Amino acid sequence: MIRLQAPAKLNLYLRVLGRRPDGYHEIETLFERIDLADELTFEPADDLQLTCNDQQLSSGEDNLVIKAARALQQHAGTTQGAHIHLTKRIPIAAGLGGGSSDAATTLVGLNLLWKLQRDRSSLMELAGTLGSDIPFFLCDESPFAIGRGRGERCESFVPTGIQQLAHILVVPSERLSTKDVYTDGEFNLTASKPSITMLLHAFSNGSLSELAQGLWNDLEPEAIRRCPVIARIQASLHELGCLGIRVSGSGSAVFGLCRDSAHAQQLARELRQTADRSWQIHVAHTATAALASVHGSAA
Repeated sequence: MIRLQAPAKLNLYLRVLGRRPDGYHEIETLFERIDLADELTFEPADDLQLTCNDQQLSSGEDNLVIKAARALQQHAGTTQGAHIHLTKRIPIAAGLGGGSSDAATTLVGLNLLWKLQRDRSSLMELAGTLGSDIPFFLCDESPFAIGRGRGERCESFVPTGIQQLAHILVVPSERLSTKDVYTDGEFNLTASKPSITMLLHAFSNGSLSELAQGLWNDLEPEAIRRCPVIARIQASLHELGCLGIRVSGSGSAVFGLCRDSAHAQQLARELRQTADRSWQIHVAHTATAALASVHGSAA
């Protein structure tokens, strides 16, 4: 059996640059891999089977895990099968990239199980055909990466100052569709906004306050319009004293940047005393470990 963790992500910066001829949006984003994670196990089988602890999720051909497995089969010209079990911990449709991470982890896990010896770059190329965020989860040089294009063109960012962040992460029960948020969002492409360079500079000089000021997400207004509870969560995090607060991706998850892990733990305890019971509250840190070695060993 091969057992792998599939980490969630935050978008510390997300700017929409315009609509592309293919209907997608051109973006510039800074991803952060965090330690909230799903878990996948892979075992040999005659055909492809997916089971999941969350009965709300389809285990059929429409699941990104199965789509990734089928794509790798075709890419490698193999008919090998696998029993894949997904333990879901990342909230779905919350802007945390759980499905994309599961797909990336599937490519890595089956590459190991089937002994295909595909390198990281070939898996990233395949990942880009499956979804915009999936290649990021195969970046192994750093837990941070700059995404361009649809988000699929990833370049690892290795900070020289700040190495790890701590956040309080709040996920309401409401869920949002990424497609709908992009489709209906009105993006002011000429307005003055923080640049991604500001954020990268803050990492390099070790300034958490500058980093907090540089957090940005062009999708946030549409996410709040569709899911007003986001504004309540942001207000709560502001009152608690988070350094910076943003929606991740297309929402509905909201993260608050904290001074350190102890600060995040303290704020989480305080928020749990007053928060809506339907909100999921997590303390999340930068996940410093890579997804998995492409040529690693079975668990």
